[in-house]
Amino acid sequence: MNQLDIEKIKHIHTVESASAYLFTLIPQSPKLLEALTCSIDAHKDQLRKSGEPYVVHPILVAAIVASITGNVSMVIAALLHDVVEDTPMTIEDVQAGFGEDVALIVEGVTKIDMIRDAELIPSHSDERLVVSALSFRKMLLASIEDVRVLVVKLCDRLHNMMTLDALPPHKQHRIAEETVVVYAPIAHRLGISFLKNLLEDISFGYLFPEEKRAIDAYLDENYHAMEVKLNGFRQKVQKLLNQNGFSDDDFEILSRVKHRYSIYLKMQRKGIGIDEILDLLAVRILVKEPLQCYKVLGLIHLHMKPLSSRFKDYVAIAKDNGYQTLHTTVFDDTSIFEVQIRTYDMHKTAELGVAAHWKYKEGGTGINLDWLRNLQYQNESVEDFYELIKNDLYSEDINVFSPKGKAYMLPRGAVALDFAYAVHTEVGNRAESCQINKEKASLLTELNNGDIVKIDTAEENITRCSWIDAVKTSRAKANMKAVCNQRIKVIDSQVGINVMATVMGLKPQRIEEWLIAQEHGDQSHKIARDIANLKEIIHRYSDEIRQNNRFRSFLARHRFKLKSYRFGGLEIFSNQAVGDVVFDYCCHPKSGDEIVAFMHKGKAHVHHKLCRHAAKKIDAHEPMLFIRWMQQSIYHYHVIVSMQNAKGALAGFLTYMAKLGVDITSIELGKEKEEHVQYCEIEFHSSESDLSKLRSKIEQKIKVIQFIRTDDAYRSL
Repeated sequence: MNQLDIEKIKHIHTVESASAYLFTLIPQSPKLLEALTCSIDAHKDQLRKSGEPYVVHPILVAAIVASITGNVSMVIAALLHDVVEDTPMTIEDVQAGFGEDVALIVEGVTKIDMIRDAELIPSHSDERLVVSALSFRKMLLASIEDVRVLVVKLCDRLHNMMTLDALPPHKQHRIAEETVVVYAPIAHRLGISFLKNLLEDISFGYLFPEEKRAIDAYLDENYHAMEVKLNGFRQKVQKLLNQNGFSDDDFEILSRVKHRYSIYLKMQRKGIGIDEILDLLAVRILVKEPLQCYKVLGLIHLHMKPLSSRFKDYVAIAKDNGYQTLHTTVFDDTSIFEVQIRTYDMHKTAELGVAAHWKYKEGGTGINLDWLRNLQYQNESVEDFYELIKNDLYSEDINVFSPKGKAYMLPRGAVALDFAYAVHTEVGNRAESCQINKEKASLLTELNNGDIVKIDTAEENITRCSWIDAVKTSRAKANMKAVCNQRIKVIDSQVGINVMATVMGLKPQRIEEWLIAQEHGDQSHKIARDIANLKEIIHRYSDEIRQNNRFRSFLARHRFKLKSYRFGGLEIFSNQAVGDVVFDYCCHPKSGDEIVAFMHKGKAHVHHKLCRHAAKKIDAHEPMLFIRWMQQSIYHYHVIVSMQNAKGALAGFLTYMAKLGVDITSIELGKEKEEHVQYCEIEFHSSESDLSKLRSKIEQKIKVIQFIRTDDAYRSL
């Protein structure tokens, strides 16, 4: 397998040296030479920000593609990937000169770039991750038909990252952020691990330079000690294998230190220092046959103490992207080592993922892209999409089994209800209870690697809107939202009829029959949510009654005009006097929740829309009122932040808060102090109603200790 020389690529700046390097990775052919000449001619007057000829970029992208795939069509497409966007050459020209296959890849890459340019917000915005998620969403949709487009685009992004020094700092940070959130996860899911690691580590240096320097300093300082440990462990393993029937030709032992960004993430997730990371030192043992993997594992476990909780068998149960390896972690002479055991073929797949199918096999057969096809985020907002996708595309995996032994791969942290949805949407929607390893458990029990899960189902769908945040997978979240939305729509239809019946002083059945006769039956849910719609329907109904002489006396005694009543953050519309609002004890909804209101002795009794007691009242057609939360233009917040005890720290933070458009009403600094940290309490007003979104923005700048809304909807009632 050809190894990509990253340092060498960084120092190639001429067309001649780039072309020479390309042909060390793939044999020359007439078509390749023609494509190279075409690319050089098309880009001949263009320069990069660094001042070097622009064509050096597509040539080196082609070299990276050649190293990874060895596929001639993909290499030609890489050479031409920018011509349609940046030169007079058209996709028809590409197809005429190099065939439909190359043209499809070039068109796919061009489409990604066009969508990215159109969708990404300006670089000075604070919403980079969210918009990058939108860019990624569009990219998936544009590239789903041909995975080769993704591979070429990843290689394009890698070379861009390798030459990022030529750009100003704010653009470096922005591109690095987009890379680590959007492109590295794609490489991860496609199984191209070395490409994922490169993208992450290069991005890491631009995103968190201080943290990167600290990790580099630790690794440099401890380099010799770690090398001594790794060499000693390698020799011990080699001797162990030789003594038990393995010749030196039967295996190879590779050693490594965990890559930088992975170290940083583990430190962040676990709140530990670098010296506490268990798998910092690792060896990889390559053998010829799968059975030998287990023999090596057995020898290591018999002679070294394993950490049983850290053993994973991805040989018997491969990951979705084809990854197969035995993982274990062992103690040896006071040191801890991660050991990975795989065959040479498994190693090729682990390093190159789907690209191994072009480099070592015939065509692209066997590529599992179900994970791509199952990303169903079409109806989500950008913010929701990002929240869903970060769990799906960037999480450690566990294997969980059905009682019959079928394996399901889920992200770490998934619960039993996630498993139910992984089995089938209907199983998830109707999941009533579960057993984990033959013991009864909650559907919200977090699953562990190797668990056997049995799901018991009800006959009908079960609505669990409050559980949406408790599940991990996007499939579970999306389906639960759909069930909740459908349930709320049904409730709204009943509420709308009851509200109208209360206003008109008629039986709900009569209202329902009239709505159906007027072909408004399937729109009845809108009555409960839209006051304009309610007023319009009442007006139509009253006009129809007026035309019937028998009802003139009725109309003389009844007025249908709705009056607005406001109580704190609530607004009620009624043609009867409403003296007060009462939040019933059975559910006590919070500000912004879905709510309904029942009229009883001149008071509005408010329930959560999904409250079981409310459901009984709705079914009994008790008098109801139109109710909604008032739109507040200003919201009040209180935040406590941890601030570095340094000159200018407060000024910098206040400047940032001003950019968020908040109105600060009070500041208290230094109430509590530590050696290098002091705490700052701030009260402020903001037009942003979403507490989570606002907190997320503030946390981009500073560590938040506490963050609350002080304008609780009930305090003024």
